[in-house]
Amino acid sequence: MSEVMRAKFGLHLPLHCQGQRFAHVGVPIDVSTLAGWLGAVTTALSPLVARIEAHVRGAERLHLDDTPVPVLAEGKTRTGRLWTVVRDDRPFGGPEPPAVAYFYSPDRSGGHAERAGLPSFNCMRRQHSGSRQPFYTVWS
Repeated sequence: MSEVMRAKFGLHLPLHCQGQRFAHVGVPIDVSTLAGWLGAVTTALSPLVARIEAHVRGAERLHLDDTPVPVLAEGKTRTGRLWTVVRDDRPFGGPEPPAVAYFYSPDRSGGHAERAGLPSFNCMRRQHSGSRQPFYTVWS
């Protein structure tokens, strides 16, 4: 199951392609079986994901970055956003361990941050790092 998860989320390999890969080496596994395994693992890991997200949300300062991602829509591809939310107070002498949580939104509107459970912020600074996309540092 770990190989199916790694290939799906790490390599972005669709389940039907994974099924073909397994069949090629003599282990035919139906796509519905792979999907069942994927669902079982994500369900089993959901309490851990919720704890990490709660830990990230509880930070005094958060660092956010949004990455545009192509999303298949009916008859076309549109652009969604994958938000990386980082908690790391080590540079400020904070005792809590760093953590990262990811959230998806279909666009950049502020309502998505509220639905993801992120707090409201008083100050947001847009930063540029060389040729990288800008990222935001936020203080409450």
